[in-house]
Amino acid sequence: MRSRRLLAGVAVTAAALVTGVVQSPVVGAEARDRAVKPSGAATQFNVLIEKGASRAQAVKAVKAAGGRVLRSNAQLGLLTVTAPRNGFVLDVSRSAAVVGAAKARPIGRTPEAKPRRDVVEKEAQHSPDARRGKPGKDNRGATTAGTDPLDSKLWGLTMVRSDVARTVQAGDKGVTVGILDSGIDARNPDIAPNFDAERSRNFVTDMPDIDGPCEFPSCKDPVGWDDSGHGTHVAGTVAAAANGTGLSGVAPNVTLVEIRGGQDGGFLFLEPVVNALTYGADIGLDVINMSFYIDPWLYNCTANPADSAEAQAEQRTIIATVNRALNYADKKGVTLVGSLGNNHEDLGKPRTDTSSPDYPMGTSYDRPIDNNSCVDLPVEGPHVLGVSALGPSGKKADYSNYGVEQISVSAPGGWFRDGFGTPSFRANENQILSTYPVNVLQAAGEVDAAGNITPLGASFGTIKDCPPGVTEYTQCGYYTYLQGTSMASPHVTGVAALIVSQFGQRDKRNGGLTLKPSKTEKILVDSAYEHACPTPRLQSYTAEGRSTEFDALCEGDAEFNGFYGSGIADAYAAVKSRSGR
Repeated sequence: MRSRRLLAGVAVTAAALVTGVVQSPVVGAEARDRAVKPSGAATQFNVLIEKGASRAQAVKAVKAAGGRVLRSNAQLGLLTVTAPRNGFVLDVSRSAAVVGAAKARPIGRTPEAKPRRDVVEKEAQHSPDARRGKPGKDNRGATTAGTDPLDSKLWGLTMVRSDVARTVQAGDKGVTVGILDSGIDARNPDIAPNFDAERSRNFVTDMPDIDGPCEFPSCKDPVGWDDSGHGTHVAGTVAAAANGTGLSGVAPNVTLVEIRGGQDGGFLFLEPVVNALTYGADIGLDVINMSFYIDPWLYNCTANPADSAEAQAEQRTIIATVNRALNYADKKGVTLVGSLGNNHEDLGKPRTDTSSPDYPMGTSYDRPIDNNSCVDLPVEGPHVLGVSALGPSGKKADYSNYGVEQISVSAPGGWFRDGFGTPSFRANENQILSTYPVNVLQAAGEVDAAGNITPLGASFGTIKDCPPGVTEYTQCGYYTYLQGTSMASPHVTGVAALIVSQFGQRDKRNGGLTLKPSKTEKILVDSAYEHACPTPRLQSYTAEGRSTEFDALCEGDAEFNGFYGSGIADAYAAVKSRSGR
């Protein structure tokens, strides 16, 4: 498949550049004395051990640079150390035993300046004329076999043909899907039946400057809790249970495992992400959904002239560490699915990056991006299936990234502005409805203290649905609309889970099912519904109110192109595929 070969080529090139740049000989004492000695307040860093080097050699280099090891990820050879803030990255990177170093948690505080990372996903809420969106209505009807009352609102479920696929294969409990995100609200009655709390883990400690006040002791949220909503929304699209209440997911019978790597404020930093990936691989997860990019760099570059020497060294370390984690997960049998991103650009022809670093806030600067030496991670890393987002009309959403270099398939992601010239333009229902934590809706003013939908929530289409006999609102299901490639990716993750359910073999390690990622990918792309580029190929979104910056050129043919990849993910065709036999 063309996109995967190209993706692998970019990843290999970046990794090769990383290796070539930082594998310098150990400097002598005289040269080290001439270097600027590390100084400043103690800060945590991630140090990646060079392949072939021993941990003892790397620890020695860390100590020589004034650092002390706190913990490690043995599977990846990643050390977390404390060291002086200034100069440590360049100093320790001089060692041949070390690939490089990066701040484990970017330095800086912005009190009471919680970032808005959801401008695209919550466009309806942020738009001045958002109230033009149609209020959500419950419209409960008779629940047919395998579907739930709100499924009539899930045009995405129909687009990927999950509603038909579940008559053949609705998913196997032995198939496990990792949600690498902000957490999962396990209280939701559509999540609870499929949630595996025992194997779930949280790899994140809340940061008050970006996450707000800590809700739990030691700033460590328990598993089954989500103060962002993003992870819960993603999880519901993958595998909300078909249980006669609320709505159902693409693969309603598979098992959900929270491997939290995201902050409440929407950031996902290096160490939690790779720790979540290696843990998920070690416990035998079948599929991992990754609807994010790794902060603080939208693009990690090996040697961008716009970056300082320290920033270059940090980004080389991030690239090498993420590539190592993705390769580890693939080798362990995990199918990796990622969102292409919401920056409305061709990933093979990136624009100048104006948003990085995005933390500490207010430190970003313009960075021209060289496609040969810069990557958007994890989606441009090895083995990741990249997904673009479509609106209900089947058109590429205006915000969605695209391009023949990285895309694998396309899927419903929602598009608030779809249907221009019709009554559906700027309708809530153009987006993706899924599960959402009531605590987040209450904080946003969409649900009141008694658990009732407010007029504001109703205007955004928020829905409450309680199982029969339930009177306590925290045991009810809450659902809201979002849009983004983050919403497209879980549709594909659900299809991948159905493929493993249908064609997987029993795994002797954990008694579940397993299928080689390459086999899962082949079935997924071979069964996707082919979709040609639009006519004209240069898609303009000015009628929908966008600037010409959003104009997108679709390259390729009906078999494979930059908007749709190998096609729109098709659950029914996938489970009926001859490729799996």
